[in-house]
Amino acid sequence: MKAAIYGGPRSITAGERPDPSIQESTDAVVRVVFACVCGSDLWYLRGESSHDLGPIGHEFMGVVEEVGADVRNVTRGDLVVAPFTYSDGTCANCRAGVTSQCVRGGGFGNHGIDGGQGEAVRVPLADGTLVRVPGSGHSDETMRSLMALSDVMCTGNHAAVSAGVKTGDVVAVVGDGAVGLCAVIAARRLGADRIIVLSRNPARQRLARAFGATDIVDTRGDEASDAVKELTGGIGVDASLECVGTGQSVATAMAIVRPGSMVGVVGAPHGVDIPVVETVVYRNIGIRGGVAPARAYIPELMEDVLAGGINPGLVFDYETDLGGIAEAYAAMDEQRAIKSLIRVSSI
Repeated sequence: MKAAIYGGPRSITAGERPDPSIQESTDAVVRVVFACVCGSDLWYLRGESSHDLGPIGHEFMGVVEEVGADVRNVTRGDLVVAPFTYSDGTCANCRAGVTSQCVRGGGFGNHGIDGGQGEAVRVPLADGTLVRVPGSGHSDETMRSLMALSDVMCTGNHAAVSAGVKTGDVVAVVGDGAVGLCAVIAARRLGADRIIVLSRNPARQRLARAFGATDIVDTRGDEASDAVKELTGGIGVDASLECVGTGQSVATAMAIVRPGSMVGVVGAPHGVDIPVVETVVYRNIGIRGGVAPARAYIPELMEDVLAGGINPGLVFDYETDLGGIAEAYAAMDEQRAIKSLIRVSSI
């Protein structure tokens, strides 16, 4: 089959890999309809994070082609969304809702597991991982939004949930990538009254406003912190959603939240050193977040997508096929695209 191949820094190509097959009785094989490039994939492209040579990509949705003998929740022909990590759904961590920390789980596209950026994927622990999409004949717009549930919408939601966003809150979103923009949707969905987005990109600012942002701050660092404080009468926001993962973005997210509130940190961390004593102890600020338990969030978010209540698929502003995978990465790396969609096959 054709699939994206990571050959080292600055090397993403479309190559040939063995067709996946059932290896365990709990496996399924999914024919990929849509895949996409994640902002975290760019760290591998740039050589700033390690990645095994071979398959890459952790976001996909598609049609079940084959199931193992012990799979009960999905069957051949089902349209499914795959969260970016697989999980059994039965361990203590899964039962507590933290499916991204499943004791038997792992991630797609590394460590010997098929990548989502390919024509097909072997899905371990299929019953605890895959989420069936009800109905049929979904529009292309709906399909794009369902694809966003594989990672970015759930990760943005995790930022908002971790920060404890509630009705009437004033919320700040640090980061205007796909996760940050989806965090705007999540904050609005949870009842935030005012949403301040830190963004210097006009196109992303427009999409943030379409998703529910009420204010835009187009500076960084201390200037951004001062601007948010001014917008909130010197108090700071009720919840801060960090969706980038750099030292500066985390520092900003902590600086703009008022004492007694939470920072939801979901950006893949690079060079982050959180000053626990100065922040958590002396300013009474809480920090939560981490790897989003996407499998736990997908069912409720899918209901909203299918009902037309949210449309996170708008973050996909570049589209290609597997043959154009290198350009899909380049478009995001050069900030010509918010998020690249890979159309692999039809339903």
